[in-house]
Amino acid sequence: MLDIAEELNRWVEQGRDFAVATVVAVGGSAPRRPGAALAVDADGTAIGSVSGGCVEGAVYDLCRAALADGGTVLERFGYSDDDAFAVGLTCGGVIDVLVTPVRAGDQVRAVAGAALAIAATGGTAALARIVRGPADLVGRALLVRPDGSHEGGHDGGYDVGHDVSHEGGLGDRPELDRTVAAEARALLDAGRTGTLEIGAEGSRCGAPLTVLVESSVPPPRMIVFGAIDFASALVRVGKFLGHHVTVCDARPVFATRARFPEADEIVVDWPHRYLERTEVDARTVLCVLTHDAKFDVPLLRLALRLPVAYVGAMGSRRTHLDRNERLREVGVTELELARLRSPIGLDLGARTPEETALSIAAEIVAARRGGSGVSLTGAHTPIHHDLPARPPARIGSVA
Repeated sequence: MLDIAEELNRWVEQGRDFAVATVVAVGGSAPRRPGAALAVDADGTAIGSVSGGCVEGAVYDLCRAALADGGTVLERFGYSDDDAFAVGLTCGGVIDVLVTPVRAGDQVRAVAGAALAIAATGGTAALARIVRGPADLVGRALLVRPDGSHEGGHDGGYDVGHDVSHEGGLGDRPELDRTVAAEARALLDAGRTGTLEIGAEGSRCGAPLTVLVESSVPPPRMIVFGAIDFASALVRVGKFLGHHVTVCDARPVFATRARFPEADEIVVDWPHRYLERTEVDARTVLCVLTHDAKFDVPLLRLALRLPVAYVGAMGSRRTHLDRNERLREVGVTELELARLRSPIGLDLGARTPEETALSIAAEIVAARRGGSGVSLTGAHTPIHHDLPARPPARIGSVA
């Protein structure tokens, strides 16, 4: 649902009733990840997508039906690759879709409205919804904030802009609310969307409930050190991939808005000094293009000790070997050096700044998703590395 937060938040503010279909699990080569959503309002207007077009028509009809009768439905689409065209999921994968009505006065309306308002403004929050379990609990929702506090809405009306109360929650079970909030906060900290298996009373034993947690977090950071022509191309690619991009260079003549019009921030400072004072997290990527030992060594000495997602440094293989020796001399361990992607990027034979930026971006994506970087042609590895396989089957209505 948070996948289309900006549009849905406008619908909530306008008082529209709608039904939303959300991908809760995928298998095989399904095109969309958990959290992808399609919504349909009372007039039949649709926004979003759950399958890239394969089963949109069937999901649209389910949304219309859910909006009419108020029922929540969990449906599975797709069989084996051999049967994919027959059932409409042309990629051959499997997707489980939760269809939930979001109507004035509903518990999910209160919680979802608050979560959508946060997500639409770039804030941080998680929306947890029960997708499998007792019929009276499926579809109920919980809003979880970064500090672990949680709000469950109520069964009465909801005024847009007001905080939701602690009444209601996931079926008036405080321990269940606390457990889901704690687990959801862990996913939120990592900026991930995924499902949890939790006991109905909140224990971690048994698995009578499946909960989808959708995380809304600010864009991950990309910090590009070195205001060179290659950096300009990398800024454009970083923005295309959804990063908040900062360019940092100690030389004010190069670190200018005119040279980097698409950067979110331009910082004139010594790279290691800026890295010492700026905020990074487990999704941050650091691209060191300075190619100068006086900048590289103090910067990488710090960067390789930070809990970031990626650290890459530009340079020839000779530069790489020389830089590693310099880093060892200032106390960088072999374990820390093993984190360094150098020479930066994948072997694409890149020469131009744009090709080099593509090479770097490809390595960042491969590192994030667990890809090998080899050609898919002739390979027998999964295309989507972070998507668990699920056996093909049908799931009936839960309400």
